[in-house]
This record gives sequence, structure tokens and C-alpha cells, in this order.
Amino acid sequence: MDIIYLHRIASKDGQYVHVEELTNAILEQGHDIRFIAPQFTDDSEFGSDGGFVSKLKEKLPQFIYEVLELSYSLLIALKLVIAILQKRPDFIYERYNLYQPAGVIIAKIFRLPLILEVNAPLFDERQKYSGIAIPWLAKAIENFTWKQATKVLPVTQVLADIVMARGVPKARIEVVHNGINEHVYEKFDLKPKTTDNPEIVVGFVGFLNPWHRLDLAVEAIGELKHLNIRLLCVGDGNDNIRETLLAQSHELGIPDRVEFTGLKARDEVFDYVKQFDIALQPAVTPYASPLKLFEYLAAGSVIVAPNSPNILEIIDDDTAIVFENEDLQSFKEQLKYAINHFNELFALRERARKMILDKGFTWQGNARRVVDIAERIGD
Repeated sequence: MDIIYLHRIASKDGQYVHVEELTNAILEQGHDIRFIAPQFTDDSEFGSDGGFVSKLKEKLPQFIYEVLELSYSLLIALKLVIAILQKRPDFIYERYNLYQPAGVIIAKIFRLPLILEVNAPLFDERQKYSGIAIPWLAKAIENFTWKQATKVLPVTQVLADIVMARGVPKARIEVVHNGINEHVYEKFDLKPKTTDNPEIVVGFVGFLNPWHRLDLAVEAIGELKHLNIRLLCVGDGNDNIRETLLAQSHELGIPDRVEFTGLKARDEVFDYVKQFDIALQPAVTPYASPLKLFEYLAAGSVIVAPNSPNILEIIDDDTAIVFENEDLQSFKEQLKYAINHFNELFALRERARKMILDKGFTWQGNARRVVDIAERIGD
């Protein structure tokens, strides 16, 4: 199939990983993709924040920046028209962004299917965290974009319910969770520990935030210092959280048991995840489909995760150690349980790893689903 892929991502982070993995999987299956997207992301290092666009957002008044966002949609519309006239695609695939109605409008004009991937309710998210200067317009455009798409693909059922509540019919919504690359999955190897007192690596991947409460993980390891445990955090953080956690480890007498790698390239992250015996998925956005969760599953780690509805769409008591969402004591106690009973949890780890393929939580599986959806639209 010939596909136009439309996105507006300027940063090279988890969003970009999603785009790259899905499009590579589609290309791998023999389809053609033409991108309408910012070009400078391709040359950026992983972790970059979008450069010029990010600086522009900092400098300009919010109202002006939002007007520019909407104006940029005119440029996208022009690029779409040119691309369609050059060669008519089978469908347009768009990663949803706020103030971007161009895709659905041009798709309607040319009578093309448009499949809209939705990763977050961006109006609600931006209004909560940074504010919106023109809220009535932003929400109206978001509702219009969601309703006019031929098919909407939210990444969780929780998010699907939000989309449905905005007036999108259930028949036009299909949940497609995130996943992991099958080729990366094949590189992970699950083996039981054979020594009497093995080192147990408790791992975390991601941007370190205070609400992740990794201080409780440090505290738990401090209380079990008679065991051979190491906390390995892969990623960067804010608010001096790294220094705070290191200071805490010194106070508890375990400075050699806590390690921070800093920001790592994507391929390097997998090398660290391979080491995780126990993996932490602490506080999470209630509608998100965390990329790291699928990596933890593929590695066969004992996952300690909250029982929030979006997480329970992926794992359960048979494939993870689940704690009460937002119950900090429960998080700490379940982590200690996982550490104390680690040698008894090999079957759980096997089930977790096997579930990736059984449920199709791979980018290649997602690519096949996207193309299948497009083919069904065309029938």
C-alpha cells in the first residue's frame, strides 16, 4: 500500500520512538510511506527537545504560539495536497496533535481514508499542565479532528472511552496498544538465577520525576541490605532528584547499591533492560500505554506496577506484581515481596514474556493491524 504518514513531532523522545518503530515495521512489510513531518528530528540526538520549536514556545506569548500552531496546519494542508496530486495514497495515517485539522480536511476533500492515532487527550493535558490561550478553539478543533477521522486508534481503552465521550462512535474506534520490536524481543533471553545469593537488579527506565517515588525503592533496598540487591536507573531527571536519591542511599548505608546511567541512546537502553530482574513501573498517566512496560515484559522481568485500569489492560496478577494505585506503602511492600520471593517467580516471568507474542504486543503486529484496518475501510 502507499501511505502518507503525517506527524508534527519535533522532539526525539518516546513519541519519536513510537513513530520510528511503527513506520519501520510498516516498511518492513513491503509498504511505501511518504512522510509529511518536521525534517530536523532525523538529525537530532535522542533526548533532544525540538530545538527551534521548543525555544520559540518559550519566547512567544502563548496566544501567538497557538496561532502559529494553527497556521502551520495550512502548510501541512499544502504539502498534503501536493503529495496526493503527485501520487494518490491508499490512506493517510496521522499521529494526532492539537491545532492540526489539516489532515481530516484534506482527506475529506480527496475522499481518502484517514486513520488517526491518538496517544493523549491533548486539550485536557495541555490545559492542565501549561494552560491554553484559546481553549474554546483548541477543544473545538480537537473534537472536529477526532470526529472527522475515518478511524481513531487510541493506545488504551481508557483513552478510547475519553474519545467516545467526545462523540466519536464506538464502531470507528479501535484500541492499538504500544509494543516492542520483534527483533529486539528475540535478543532478550530469560534464564533462572543459579547461585545461592544472586545479585538482584531492580531497574527503572525513563525520565526521573519526584512522583515516581523511587525514594521508596531506595528505602526498600535499604531495609533489605542483607540481600544482594542493586537499583539501576536508566534515564535523566529533574529537580535534583538524582542527587537526592544518591544522598538517601548514603544515609541508608547503601551508596554502592544505587546506580544512575544518565540518558542513553535507544539501543543502549535495551542492553540495560536485559539486566533487570525486577522492573519498576511506578506512577503512570491514567490513559498512557508506557513503552517501557512492553520492554520489561519482553525481558521477562518481575514487573512491579500499579493496578490502574490502563496498566491492567496489559498485565495482571499472573504476569506481574501489582500494587494499589497511588498507595505508596503498597508500592514499597510489593517491591519487597518481589525481592524476597524472586526465586519463586520464574513462572510468572515466563508468562509475562510469552504474553508479548500471544497478545501481539509488537510493532510488527501493530503495523499489520493498521494495514488490515485500512483494507477493511476500503472494502
